[in-house]
Amino acid sequence: MAKRIDGKKISAAMLETVAAEVTELKKEGIEPTLAVILVGEDPASQVYVRNKQRACEQVGIRSVSHILPADTTQQTLLALIDTLNRDKSVNGILCQLPLPKHLDEEQVLLAISPEKDVDAFHPVNVGRITIGNADLLPCTPAGVMEMLRYENIPVAGKHCVVLGRSNIVGKPMALLLLAANGTVTVCHSKTENIAAYTRTADILVTAVGKQNFVTADMVKPGAVVIDVSINRNAEGKLCGDADFDAVSEVASCITPVPGGVGPMTIAMLMKNTVSAARAQSKK
Repeated sequence: MAKRIDGKKISAAMLETVAAEVTELKKEGIEPTLAVILVGEDPASQVYVRNKQRACEQVGIRSVSHILPADTTQQTLLALIDTLNRDKSVNGILCQLPLPKHLDEEQVLLAISPEKDVDAFHPVNVGRITIGNADLLPCTPAGVMEMLRYENIPVAGKHCVVLGRSNIVGKPMALLLLAANGTVTVCHSKTENIAAYTRTADILVTAVGKQNFVTADMVKPGAVVIDVSINRNAEGKLCGDADFDAVSEVASCITPVPGGVGPMTIAMLMKNTVSAARAQSKK
């Protein structure tokens, strides 16, 4: 039976470290501040924003929320971002995705100053990740790397297979595993015979968004399975991509959904905000 990797436990340890760093920064007269923008009334987005606000309170980061109506124009949203970019008291800017369909998501993400881009979605930060010179890392993939470190799971020399090639998870996940000296294969919707790749993975990271996509016969005995996706089954319960019970019989370690990677994402957001505050204080 696979060991269950407890994301809540690991994130709690990380948040303690972040809280200590915030305390030290405040002694230097620096108050890390995160501005969160929410456009519209998407229920899931509202939950995510509340969770981020709670995490800020927990570690001592000042959180400023900007709640905009669903019919907000592109011009209004970009003007707000410009104001936050110029506000020296704000260290991090997070625009909750997805945005209403009439807004240009790419243009909005481009508008956020790279040094305040705590999601690390800006092309400048993506480029820095690619060359291994990034101060801010994408929260979910970076959270996965922290989990592997915490559990003393080696990446160097291992075959790491990433399922999914999104800009938010799949691509940056592959880059971070590569930076840790893993040998990386990325599979996606056009990959033929995906199971032939997954069965060779020492570390399998899945982010395709399909319930029970990863079955036990797709997993190499003793592999580490990191399930990033959050899906809902027929009963409305949260679940990942992996058939958890069956895969647990084959893998050596596995992340549950919920309680796995999810808490790590918010912990990394807090860490990025502190990193941004520290970097900006030196300018």
